[in-house]
Amino acid sequence: MEKTFAIHEDACNVSCLLYANGGAPYDRVIVYAHGFGGHKENAAARHFAEYVLSKHSAVAVLCFDWPCHGADVRRKLELTDCDAYLRAVTGYARDTLGAGALDLYATSFGAYLALKYIAAHGSPFEKLALRCPAVNMYEVFTANIMTDENRALLDRGKDAMVGFDRKIRLSRAFLDELKAADITAVSFLDWADDMLILHGTKDEIVPIDAVRAFAEDNVIEFVPIANADHRFIDPLLMKEAIKQIAAFFGL
Repeated sequence: MEKTFAIHEDACNVSCLLYANGGAPYDRVIVYAHGFGGHKENAAARHFAEYVLSKHSAVAVLCFDWPCHGADVRRKLELTDCDAYLRAVTGYARDTLGAGALDLYATSFGAYLALKYIAAHGSPFEKLALRCPAVNMYEVFTANIMTDENRALLDRGKDAMVGFDRKIRLSRAFLDELKAADITAVSFLDWADDMLILHGTKDEIVPIDAVRAFAEDNVIEFVPIANADHRFIDPLLMKEAIKQIAAFFGL
């Protein structure tokens, strides 16, 4: 079963996609948080949901669009809105879907936002699996995502359309906020036992060395996936990642 719907909470209108075999309540709900420029219908989320639901009938995978992504209607990306969206999604999973256990699978920018949320509010999740987390998000944006034209526009005080398949409107204020919200300066030791990081050795967007150092500093289990790029384009490598993440969740 696939169900699209929206969560309306305060000023949030979060576009969601639920993968499940039946109705609520569910023994376990896994929130899937996509990366920058992505969307809730992405193939990685679908493949993960298909694998998990083929083995477990009382599990659901809840995907959602970050602000300015997918079907979301916001026009400018702000970290405070991302924080509010994740709070709304976790609340819905707990209160409406009746999640007996709540886990998170997040990639890249989505993993950064999840870690930022946990640093500010504590973790609502039992386990967190992070694939290619952009722990050094400011450096990733400025060095590997933004173009010279983007930088020139922001330097002149104008917004820039940044990204890959879909362009996201960003302001200089957003970059300043991103630089200030440095999660590498935060300790995650309190949650380390419940975290897993997978990272491709050929990641061209988020350098593996920075993520490895973050994992070592926080004593988080770190699994390098040989020859995988940022998006895990190779289906065999994606399948390997899915199996490891599902096993980490006890599925």
